[in-house]
Amino acid sequence: MRALYIIIFSLVLSVQHSRAQQIPSPDEKIPFACTFSKDADPSWGDDDFVQIFFFVVPEGWKKPVYIRILDPDVGGKIDENHNNFNSKTRFSVYGGPKAHSDPASKAPGHAGNYKCGMLMSTRVFGNDAKYDNQWVSLGPFNPVEGELQPDVGGRVLKLVIEGLDGDDGNLYKLFLSSEPNANREVEGANGFAYEYTFRLSDEKGSVSHLYPFVPDKVTAVKIKVFDYDDEGMIRVVSVAKKGDVCQLSAEQSLWMESRHRVSKEEINTSLDVQFIKLKDVKNNNIVVFISNQYGETMPFYTSPIGGVPKYIAKIGVKADE
Repeated sequence: MRALYIIIFSLVLSVQHSRAQQIPSPDEKIPFACTFSKDADPSWGDDDFVQIFFFVVPEGWKKPVYIRILDPDVGGKIDENHNNFNSKTRFSVYGGPKAHSDPASKAPGHAGNYKCGMLMSTRVFGNDAKYDNQWVSLGPFNPVEGELQPDVGGRVLKLVIEGLDGDDGNLYKLFLSSEPNANREVEGANGFAYEYTFRLSDEKGSVSHLYPFVPDKVTAVKIKVFDYDDEGMIRVVSVAKKGDVCQLSAEQSLWMESRHRVSKEEINTSLDVQFIKLKDVKNNNIVVFISNQYGETMPFYTSPIGGVPKYIAKIGVKADE
């Protein structure tokens, strides 16, 4: 059964690559990922000033790949300024054993050795106008140097983003590319994260999405959100749920959580966790992670496995007597 699941997972992944390369992806409708520097106030929307993304490249892909960053510097019109831009951000790529499989890479809060694996590239950006709103490439990387993880469909490269000195917010996008100077898709690839810090849209009525995949044996999920600021509502849509509204309860500090049961129809499908804007609030950054009933974090895929989930209505038919 496990082997069959891996085969099905890989086949589904291979037909969705066209929207899988960018983080945040078009399906997520998230303006930017976000990482603040270490002197920032956590109430601005970043709990630990570290963000980790993973890129999975199919085993059959033998050409070099590049991780491209839109607006990697901390300055200019996109980033969040606090008392003049004075911040730096480090982007580091890891591969090799334990880059993904080590539990520290997946744990929320990033308190452990989340830099496990083999360091392949690192670069620090400050306030530099030449990078403002421009794409910059890291690499090339040999996919064979990524950690082989058949459960997620191939070899995995890890990108660790750390806020260093300063107190500003670095907003950026990412793209896994087959070319150094253009965004060209890597066929069959995908991106994912276990904890996601991002900027919500400013417009009232906008909806942002996260797509966690529900594997076998999951019976419940817990959604935890940091610094949501009571600006809207969160609901879960799936093949079995038309819109399960999250009843957020305060847990500690700025964290809130909501628990949801998983039905058998939702196993081996993606959930659509929707953040629905009900107020005109600008520059709201939040952190989200989702865990199962065992406390294990669940990955958000930028291209939802199995496609964007759609509610399937159950229509009862009564036989004529």
